[in-house]
Amino acid sequence: MTNSSNTSRTGSDKTSQPTAKKSSGPGEPAETETPRRSRKLRPAEALREAREQLAELTGKPVDAVSTFSVTDDGWRLEVEVLELSRVPDTMSLLASYEVTLDEQGMLTGYHRLRRYERGRSDDRRSR
Repeated sequence: MTNSSNTSRTGSDKTSQPTAKKSSGPGEPAETETPRRSRKLRPAEALREAREQLAELTGKPVDAVSTFSVTDDGWRLEVEVLELSRVPDTMSLLASYEVTLDEQGMLTGYHRLRRYERGRSDDRRSR
């Protein structure tokens, strides 16, 4: 007799979440299944999601998240991205992107606000 936790791994056994032995009927979720991200994200989770998804879409490394705020639909963040690495590092080109996430943390849009050299500062008080 084999232990049920040591079953062979097949293409249908790719999740690590437990499933209930008893379900209400066909097409209905099992009792122990939980919907994916049914709750609102915490700020740290929203920042992490924005960084990961923007880096994946642009193919460029995210340097920092400089601002974020909660909106009616989710989150709005300003993310700094390394656009062009140069030597010395103070001459590298960075860009600020505005990123929007829905309440579940899925990226819903982004656009570049500006590009600048890492070693230069600017006054952005009037916005």
